Amino acid sequence: MRPRTTVAATETETDTATLTRVGRPWNVVVHDDPVTLMEYVTKVFMEVFAYPHAKAQELMLEVHQTGRSVVWTGARERAEGHVQKLQGRHLIATLEPSPE
Repeated sequence: MRPRTTVAATETETDTATLTRVGRPWNVVVHDDPVTLMEYVTKVFMEVFAYPHAKAQELMLEVHQTGRSVVWTGARERAEGHVQKLQGRHLIATLEPSPE
């Protein structure tokens, strides 16, 4: 196993480098439900993705108004982890291949 090196990079830069090696990107999609409070969804997006409040709220409104939103795109393994975290917080989240 190769030693890991730590490089300061944004999540998007890291995922782009990973995708170059691994394959196509995958979307994490959150779907609207009639029960979950909008404030709670915003809070979950901030916790899971470390999004600032404004971005988390924008994505939450897209979910609320259109029924769904792609909240993150990247390598499949990380996307699966994000879906599990969202589902663990009682949000309806799915994984789908990005159209590229």
